[in-house]
Amino acid sequence: MDKNTIIGLLLITAIIIGFTLYNRPNSEQIEAEQRRLDSVAQVDATPVPADLPPITSPDSSREAVLKQGSNVTDFFSAGQPLQTGVSDSLALVADSLQTATSVTEETVVLENKKMQLVLSTLGGSIKSVRLKEHLRYTGDSLYLFENDDESRFNLDLFNRNSVRLSTEHERFTPIRSADGKSVVMRLQSSPEQYIDFVYTLPADEYMMDFDVRVVGMRNGLHPESLTNFRMNWEQKVRQQEKGRQFEERFSRIHYKYDRQNVEKMSESRNDRKEFSEPMKWFAFKDQYFTSVVVGEKPFSNTILTSEVLKEGNYTKNYKAEVWVPGEMSADSDLISAGFKYYFGPVHYNTLKAYDKDVNKDVRLELEEIVYLGYNWLSWVNKWLVIPVFNFFLSLGWGMGLIILILTLMVKLIISPLTYKSFISSAKMRVLRPQIQEIEKKYPGKEQDVMMKRQQATMELYNKVGVSPMSGCLPMLIQMPVLLALFFFFPSAIELRQQGFLWADDLSTYDSLISWSGNIPIITRFLGNHISIFCLLMTVVNVIYTKYNMTSMDTGQQTLPGMKHMPIFMSVFMFFFLNNYPAGLNYYYFLSTLFTIAHTFLMKQFINEDKILAQLEENKKKPKKKSGFMARLAEAQKMQEKQAREQAKANAKRNYRG
Repeated sequence: MDKNTIIGLLLITAIIIGFTLYNRPNSEQIEAEQRRLDSVAQVDATPVPADLPPITSPDSSREAVLKQGSNVTDFFSAGQPLQTGVSDSLALVADSLQTATSVTEETVVLENKKMQLVLSTLGGSIKSVRLKEHLRYTGDSLYLFENDDESRFNLDLFNRNSVRLSTEHERFTPIRSADGKSVVMRLQSSPEQYIDFVYTLPADEYMMDFDVRVVGMRNGLHPESLTNFRMNWEQKVRQQEKGRQFEERFSRIHYKYDRQNVEKMSESRNDRKEFSEPMKWFAFKDQYFTSVVVGEKPFSNTILTSEVLKEGNYTKNYKAEVWVPGEMSADSDLISAGFKYYFGPVHYNTLKAYDKDVNKDVRLELEEIVYLGYNWLSWVNKWLVIPVFNFFLSLGWGMGLIILILTLMVKLIISPLTYKSFISSAKMRVLRPQIQEIEKKYPGKEQDVMMKRQQATMELYNKVGVSPMSGCLPMLIQMPVLLALFFFFPSAIELRQQGFLWADDLSTYDSLISWSGNIPIITRFLGNHISIFCLLMTVVNVIYTKYNMTSMDTGQQTLPGMKHMPIFMSVFMFFFLNNYPAGLNYYYFLSTLFTIAHTFLMKQFINEDKILAQLEENKKKPKKKSGFMARLAEAQKMQEKQAREQAKANAKRNYRG
């Protein structure tokens, strides 16, 4: 043993001896411990009731049970001195022992036509929620959560001596109403002192009432707990759909400030936010289902946490810590707080119905949980797409037929804009020979030559009354409708588990080929499958794009890399949309087919010779330049002037050199 080892051992020994002496109990602590042991000894001498459950767990010794069970009694009696003798104190300890040894969990079922809730006597909270009208993608029953590992609820109260009561591990007694619509979970110290969790479930609703009532404790609670309860809610979000990666994109926490807009947290990364502003509600959202906690009064302080889970059967882990304002009754010793729980689908009309006949400034706006696109285009879905979609749905038609009719209606609505865009392209196309003549007149890639060629082209357009921008404007106007549908289909729960042709679920991808394992690059962009509808959409789109590039050629020169850009974009959309719902790709497939048919019909009925004759006639009329054309011509002249000056300067430098 070397010198350093001996010194190390001596130092460790000295630290242990010093720590032991420092933590040695004083005389007051020794006396308090002796009193506790005497109380335990007296309880051991008390006969144990015959119906007391046997103690079999190593952690359920009488001493351990006393430490656990005394929390409730300590909390209720703290700050209210007991005017009793030793026998009464022993009775309190015995009651604690009986409560604590009866911690066997029991459950109570509360259900209606839409969902089934299981309430636990351990913590008095909701243990599981099953939605009866929906199934998981595997065909199993759909649970939002089913056990203690997936959901946790806790209410914290503090008494005058700052002793904390955490309800999560306390034993509650269930009291079921006569009509079976409500259950009271009661944590009781005496007939005058208790805490009630009251759950009330209407007959045919996803929204339920949850009330907290604290009775007989006004004089014993800490002043903070008289006005605010601290509530904790945690939930792991199950993977309910086949496409996990896509499901993760739509799983996020939403929340609403009191009398303000609905906001959302990040869905792609871990996120944590603290709020001091009053908050009306928060929602733990999956792609198609959500758990929402609504306060009767706005939460005063809130902390929301979202964690992304990359593996396993869960996609996200959500946590909320909120301070709930309590209301003290004027004529009784009651402190209460009211909530509403929504456990159900993310369905626009269902959520919107909770604001029916409600003043605008106090509306919940739960329908904003349904993501329908950016604010500037979501109105298309709210006021056009959803009403039309629901109308066809009410007729009992199949989902494939509904999407087909919806696609046809959209095409008919935007057909005037499509027609204008086609006419503009036709005008540009019949001018192609004249454009080619201009290019022959000004060949080359020198800057001054290109400027002259461009100026001559714009003069031609001005003479015949054609604007290069006239075809772009109709396309821009119809973009909100086309983009709105891109956001509608992934959020439409109506498509969920609805089949059409080979696709058994239009809300997720359909598979032609699927594989397991990770293929570099391919798996990253495509996932582990190839979607049939996406492949069909891509093939049709490439064919149409190639045809359109040929028939719509206006003769203008383009950059070499831009020539094949439309083809590249069509192929790129395959990689982008392969994981998207089959319903969306089916819509794009139909939309492209209708566009081809529309283009073919317009080519049959539009006489390009008449268009050319009209343009030639326009040349004879005096033409005033439009504001845009005048500004464009002025800009070209300025560029041409700068080019000449630059050329002169370069020539002068070369001459001097």
